[in-house]
Amino acid sequence: MCNITTKDEFEKHIKRILITEQEIQEAVIKAGAEISKEYEGKPILLVSILKGSFVFLSDLCRAITLPCEMDFMIAKSYYNSTESSGEVKILMDLEHDISQYHVIIVEDIVDTGQTLSKLVPMLKERNPLSVSVVTLLDKPSRRTAPFNPDKTLFTIPDHFVIGYGLDCSEYYRNLPYIAEYNAEV
Repeated sequence: MCNITTKDEFEKHIKRILITEQEIQEAVIKAGAEISKEYEGKPILLVSILKGSFVFLSDLCRAITLPCEMDFMIAKSYYNSTESSGEVKILMDLEHDISQYHVIIVEDIVDTGQTLSKLVPMLKERNPLSVSVVTLLDKPSRRTAPFNPDKTLFTIPDHFVIGYGLDCSEYYRNLPYIAEYNAEV
């Protein structure tokens, strides 16, 4: 668990930068262009899984050149830890009736796959036009559920990562890059 009160404590937990701010922005612009091309003329609803994906959603929606709507869900499996609990709870559901939309779930990271392996079928039961998942990060070596995202911006090794919306006990979401967290400090 993180317990940070000073700038020095904050910075010493950053082991190394894995993906720079520029690399993220280039990948987001490319993904936005691909989504714009794929969904031209179709009603799309971007669904952010809070809290981690809010930064990614913010940049991605501005990179999409089509009209789109947004909605939010809270689905948790980490509970102030660096390890998934394996239990997924939906704490806040969508406000939209998704039956008239192509739903694009915007996720910060696919790790064990537990959250999305439960969330995607639940959303499909609501009869959307389609459901797809775009994730900033994919960590396939940790997969414990049979799930693969439709679009991945970066595949990463098995490190606990922070930044660009990803946290450790709510800290580090504000970093403009993806870094490896140093738990040994």
